[in-house]
Amino acid sequence: MNYLFFTNTPAHVHLYKHAIQRLRDRGHEVLVLARDYTCTTDLLEWYELPYVVYGACGTSKGSLLSRLPAHYTRAITHARRFDPDLVFGMGGYAAHTGAVTRTPTVLLIDSEPASFDHTISTPFARSILTPNTFRKDLGANHYVFSGFKECAYLHPETYEPDPSIRNRLDLETDEPYVILRLNAFGSQHDVGKRGITDDDYRRLVDRLGDDVTVLVSDESGDADLEGLSARSFDLHPALMHDALAEAELLVADTQTMVTEAALLGTPAIRSNSFVGADDMGNFVELENQGLIYNVASADAIIERAMPLLEATDTDEKWQRRRNALLADKVNLTDVIVDVATNEGHVDDLGALQQFEQTPEPEPAKSVGIGGD
Repeated sequence: MNYLFFTNTPAHVHLYKHAIQRLRDRGHEVLVLARDYTCTTDLLEWYELPYVVYGACGTSKGSLLSRLPAHYTRAITHARRFDPDLVFGMGGYAAHTGAVTRTPTVLLIDSEPASFDHTISTPFARSILTPNTFRKDLGANHYVFSGFKECAYLHPETYEPDPSIRNRLDLETDEPYVILRLNAFGSQHDVGKRGITDDDYRRLVDRLGDDVTVLVSDESGDADLEGLSARSFDLHPALMHDALAEAELLVADTQTMVTEAALLGTPAIRSNSFVGADDMGNFVELENQGLIYNVASADAIIERAMPLLEATDTDEKWQRRRNALLADKVNLTDVIVDVATNEGHVDDLGALQQFEQTPEPEPAKSVGIGGD
């Protein structure tokens, strides 16, 4: 069979990379249609995945909208040449390309706030897959799996950290470090949202840098670290998960890396304007499990960070919580491959269940460092 995968962001590459390789190993033809956005194509090259670029965009909110017609034209042209039997993606590009080429499409979605994208994409999907923490009904073809989209590449059956990352980062064996991740907020669902400001990250570096090494990963590339006790994360982006696994703490205003930290057993503090009563279900669940903190201000970040860094048993507690979280979670790569070989039909796959609206989980009362 011919399988077409859309990777519009770096996270999409990680989501599908193992499934793509397994399908190719089984003799299927696979093509990735990639959007050249931040390090997406760098990752495709690193993992040696077969791809063509259908378009590019920057990290500003307006850069994507002006290029949509050309993106769609090239995506559909490449799809017709490849003649896929099934399309995988996360939104409008995949769904509409599938509709125009009359190809069944599977959407894998994990972000409730992307309402516009859901509206224009889900009616064209044969199957819609979401984590079981997803709190929005996407229709009759909506099925859920136990886990998170990051379980496709950070499930213990799939991923093992490489501790030699410290040498690549030029860090001592016992040198504690924190990763500060700054989001560009350039996606469609980020419109009107904000995260850690310039003043905030400078305050954070000033405070955290007294006790640990601070590595800054800035998606937009605009962060000015001059005069600060921090340095940029300057390794290949494919090595970020190894670095994250060894870190004492992640502080971020992004979404995906916070979930990644949780699945690796690294404490994470998330601060952006998604946090609040209408937050996404996966982040509510991760906070309920004591793996992350969702906070609204830089002051709150510091209040959470310092006890974590000062305690001697943080790593042990987080690994225990991480193991408990993953005990019943699926290896999502297995699920994607099963869906692919089942031509996008999911009714008879045991790892997937029809979506049923359940009461929304309440935001956690924080599990303190001594709460176990």
